[in-house]
Amino acid sequence: MADRQLQEPTRLVLTALADAPRHGYAILQEVRAITGGRTRLLTGTLYTALDRLLQQELIRIDHEEIVDGRLRRSFALTEQGREVLGQETERLRASLAEAERRLALGRTVPDGSTA
Repeated sequence: MADRQLQEPTRLVLTALADAPRHGYAILQEVRAITGGRTRLLTGTLYTALDRLLQQELIRIDHEEIVDGRLRRSFALTEQGREVLGQETERLRASLAEAERRLALGRTVPDGSTA
């Protein structure tokens, strides 16, 4: 898992769980907050991701409760999930640093000068 970059929905779900366990709706709200409202995960996308992350042991069920007659599960990061998110954070940080370095060099035009 650490050799591949995470897809954005996966990274966002893991990020939403990094500081506290959350149930599905709270994860959706947290993803919106993390992205400044730019990303709204669909419920189906979220629960597909949660099922996959549970199978990969990157998250675990923290607790379950009945709310208004329905089962509500809260999810939490596992240590492995925390490690994977940390590795992804470092990968993104390195990529951004390289982009900043190249931007600082300026854009070279065909005659060799910078624009």
